[in-house]
Amino acid sequence: MAEPSGALRFARFAFRPNALGYCGGESPGELFEHVVEGVDDPDLRRLCGEFAGARPYLELLAEAPEARGPLDGRVVEAYWVGGELLDRIGPRAFGDDLERRFRRRMPARDWRWLEAKPEAGAVPHHAFHVLEIYPRVGLMGDGSRDALLRTMERCLVRPARVVAVDGDALVAMARPLEIVDGRLRLGDERPERILARIGGRGFVDGVRPGDWVAVHWDWACDRLVPRRRAALERAIAAAVERAATTT
Repeated sequence: MAEPSGALRFARFAFRPNALGYCGGESPGELFEHVVEGVDDPDLRRLCGEFAGARPYLELLAEAPEARGPLDGRVVEAYWVGGELLDRIGPRAFGDDLERRFRRRMPARDWRWLEAKPEAGAVPHHAFHVLEIYPRVGLMGDGSRDALLRTMERCLVRPARVVAVDGDALVAMARPLEIVDGRLRLGDERPERILARIGGRGFVDGVRPGDWVAVHWDWACDRLVPRRRAALERAIAAAVERAATTT
């Protein structure tokens, strides 16, 4: 099976939060149709450009010498999953980008903490935005710890091992986010029920027990071959390790 284009892969991961009204434009149905039909056209690229949260990271990753624009497949994969392209953006470039976008939106104390992250190894991956930016820019609902943790967990793109197919849903084993002794960490695998099809159609048709999928907002958005699964696991583990103590 041919690899989807960068725009189609972006839409796979972006569809569910768009459908829930959290980001992107007002046409999640169009995103869905483009993915299930495998159509990459100017309309799809316009829809992808409406994701204001993701776009700056894609544009930054597109500055890597081998990248060919924000919707280059390597750029999209680096942002959502992980990969070597993340290491092409040095801490100075990432730090300058964060300063431009967030310094004026954060209290001085929070900014001093955030500006140190690139030098500590942070990279422009989706997990960084979920774990480091959301809690400090007022985007996380009622602000209670339990609500914050649950929202971050659902927003984080996580690998999940399918154990059963149940109609339009999957039962899969995935690692939750936990807070232990004031620190954020990944817990042990637990079963989760994940939506995989809408109206009998989805992005991971034919998936079987033992397969791995990427889960975003309780939606199976893409299959994970071993290489991508490993890259995603590494990126998430590193991002969680660098995340701040949660109180």
